[in-house]
Amino acid sequence: MAPTKDLSEEIEKRQGIITVQVQPYEKIEVGGIRVDGPAIILINKD
Repeated sequence: MAPTKDLSEEIEKRQGIITVQVQPYEKIEVGGIRVDGPAIILINKD
């Protein structure tokens, strides 16, 4: 089984993917989901 980090890096390269990096001191909300950093959020616009 491939590590999640490797899968995320592969998905980031694909067309239609938006990558949002959340720093440790940041808090954001996407689609009603609140995320505290550090985090990497992948949005598929395809």
